[in-house]
Amino acid sequence: MTVITQEMIDRINELAHKKKNEGLTEEEIGEQKMLYRAYIDSFKANLRSQLENIEFVDDPESKEKN
Repeated sequence: MTVITQEMIDRINELAHKKKNEGLTEEEIGEQKMLYRAYIDSFKANLRSQLENIEFVDDPESKEKN
């Protein structure tokens, strides 16, 4: 898993801004794709980890009310 640093996020934002205003070179397009993929992979891994650590607990009081 790739750790996303603040510098990487700043570069993603910088490239997005440049793309919107003036366009990107082929090299910058490749860099942007690589950064987006790393960001998405990191996000998915973090979410998966959080979901795997969820523990469901039955509330005994709610069973008595039914």
